[in-house]
Amino acid sequence: MWEQLNRLYLKVKGSSIDEIWQDDPVEFYQAVKEGAHLFQGITDATMTHGEGWQFIQVGRYLERASVTAALIDQHFRPFLEAPSDAPIALDYIDWVGLLRCCTAFEAYCKVYTADVKPECVAEFLLLNGEGPRSVRFAADRVQRSMQAISQATGTRSAGRAERLAGRLRASLDYGQVDEIIAENMHTYLESIQRQCAAIHGAIYQAYVSYSVDAALTS
Repeated sequence: MWEQLNRLYLKVKGSSIDEIWQDDPVEFYQAVKEGAHLFQGITDATMTHGEGWQFIQVGRYLERASVTAALIDQHFRPFLEAPSDAPIALDYIDWVGLLRCCTAFEAYCKVYTADVKPECVAEFLLLNGEGPRSVRFAADRVQRSMQAISQATGTRSAGRAERLAGRLRASLDYGQVDEIIAENMHTYLESIQRQCAAIHGAIYQAYVSYSVDAALTS
């Protein structure tokens, strides 16, 4: 695991932006993506699935939920802000591009076929419970890992992080994409990002920056 992480780090550090653009930027970014996937695969296959592994899962899926929400927000904003009588019709390639940015195009096609519609894209990336790149899937994994960490460490002060993770998951479990779009999708996605930041802060406070007194009384 560490060898792969160091290998990827050295590859990126040893490359300059001029070399990337002069050679083949697509090949470089593909190599970075494959290197990250390889690190995750090696980690899952070789590391004991204990406390350390659970922290990796929390970090992975918390970042994925926040970044995916931000990406959806930026992509959908011109589509949603257009006047109702003159909506912006982003073409097929735009929506496929969003799915590919999330490494979710093939998975999307298995659910909706290749009929790429904005509402279906939003539903899949936000609320699908089985797609590993959806925000709902990520929120579920964050909550599960937080529960496992809490049980392993017996840290009572981690209760806030668990509650916040459960609240985020519940909001996605019962979300309806038509209601989200009709009410205010931008506000909804910003709320997801704020909740992810709050979970991160609660985890940091419980496991990293806690006081000595708190450790002695836990």
